[in-house]
Amino acid sequence: AAPAPTPAAAPAPAKPASKPAPAAETSARVIGGSRTETRVKMTRMRMRTAERLKDSQNTAAMLTTFNEIDMGNLMEFRAKYKDDVLKKTGVKLGFMSAFAKAAVHALKEQPVVNAYMDGQDIVYHDFIDISVAVASPRGLVVPVIRNVENMSFLDVERALSQLSDKARDDKITVEDMAGGTFTISNGGVFGSLMGTPILNPPQTAILGMHAINDRPVAIKGQVVIRPMMYVALTYDHRLIDGREAVTFLKKIKEAIEDPRCLLL
Repeated sequence: AAPAPTPAAAPAPAKPASKPAPAAETSARVIGGSRTETRVKMTRMRMRTAERLKDSQNTAAMLTTFNEIDMGNLMEFRAKYKDDVLKKTGVKLGFMSAFAKAAVHALKEQPVVNAYMDGQDIVYHDFIDISVAVASPRGLVVPVIRNVENMSFLDVERALSQLSDKARDDKITVEDMAGGTFTISNGGVFGSLMGTPILNPPQTAILGMHAINDRPVAIKGQVVIRPMMYVALTYDHRLIDGREAVTFLKKIKEAIEDPRCLLL
C-alpha cells in the first residue's frame, strides 16, 4: 500500500500587530485635513518646566518694564572684530556676551536684582551666575554660565557655545542647569518683536532680548533710521521696586549703546 501522505504543517499563528511606538513630543506634525488626533506623552522635562513656570506665576508678583536699545554701536563693534576674533580664537562673537556683561555691570549697581527671597529673608549673592535659555531636542533648557563677573566677552561666548553644543546634542545635565542668579532669554533669534518673559524661580528677575529691526527714531531733532531692539525686564515686585527695575534696565541700555563703559 502507498504510504499515507504527510500532513502539511499547520501555519504558524500570526503575531498580533504591534502597537505603534508613542510619537515623540518633538517629532514633526503634518496637518493634512484628515481630522485625526495624535496623543503624545509629554517628556519629563516638559512636565517639570510646566510645573515650575506655573508655580512661578502663582507665587511671584510679576511685573514687566520695557525699554529700547539702539544696537548700532554694538553691531559696528561686532562687525569690526568678529573675523579677527574667529581667526585667532575660534570663537564666534555674538551679542549675548555683551548683554551678559551689561547685566553684570547693572547687577553690581542693583544687587537686589541678583538676590532671591527665602521665607522672611532676602539672600544676596556675591557672585553672578547667568542662566541662558537655549533650545534642545527635548525643549527649552536653561543652563548656567557661572561667575560671569570674572569673565571676558570671549569667555562668555566660549561658555555659551559649549552649552549650546551640549543642548543640541541633548547632553545637558541637571548640574548644568542647577543654580543661576539671573536669566537672559533671547526671543529675537526667532523673530520676536516684544514679549514678557516669565521668572525662573527662585530668581527674581529675567531679561528678555528681542529682534533687531530698523526703525525711525528722533536724534537731536532729526528723524533717522536706526537698528533698534526692545528689551524687557520681568521682576518680582515683592522684592524689587519699580525704581530699581527701571534703573537696572536703563543701565543695560547705556552699556549696550556705549560698550566702552563695560571696559571701565
